[in-house]
Amino acid sequence: MSEPAPQRPPPAPLFGAGGTALYRAALGVVALSLLGAATAVFAYFHAPWWTRVGYAEDQPVLFSHRHHVGELHIDCRFCHSSVEHSAFAGLPPTETCLTCHSQVFTDTAMLRPVVASAERGRPLRWQAVTRLPDHVYFDHSIHIAKGVGCTTCHGEVGQMALLAKAERVDMRWCVDCHRNPARALRPRDEVFEADWHPPADQEQRGRALMAAYHINTTFLTDCNTCHR
Repeated sequence: MSEPAPQRPPPAPLFGAGGTALYRAALGVVALSLLGAATAVFAYFHAPWWTRVGYAEDQPVLFSHRHHVGELHIDCRFCHSSVEHSAFAGLPPTETCLTCHSQVFTDTAMLRPVVASAERGRPLRWQAVTRLPDHVYFDHSIHIAKGVGCTTCHGEVGQMALLAKAERVDMRWCVDCHRNPARALRPRDEVFEADWHPPADQEQRGRALMAAYHINTTFLTDCNTCHR
């Protein structure tokens, strides 16, 4: 009988026990680094310093919405005169400010920029609090016509001494509302109410208003509605 072929020894492992442990540790570090980086990016793009929620822009005049809107009950349209018939809500010209302040608090330091604007014939350079990218089309007038109130997007301005951004106003935020606008709708005669809050049966009332205002969510969620 022929002798059996000799058994070959198994091949030696590519890495020793220490090398394998080091390799596994390196994989773990890479995985944790990627997870940490993803978490950091997510946190950054949802943080106030990116969304600007809660931040008030520097303005040429320390204008208090809390005083003018909340205490004096001045209608939004007094300053934002084009909001009902234009895409742009409008900013008050110096003459609008002087309607009252040519008689009231005329010698205060706070109003010196207004007086200087009138004397020089140069408008005040108000800074936008809520900005949208150039590729986004937003029309104030259609939102007003369909029963979307000012405070829905701009927050409770009647309580803000300095107007600050109240909502993210990013694509997700807008699309969520366009998919279910019932929760944001109110009667047209209440659109400019600064202290409006949704009633307990808002969902039911909102759906009735959707029918009354002929709101079609299919159109609202079409890309061309906002991106033109």
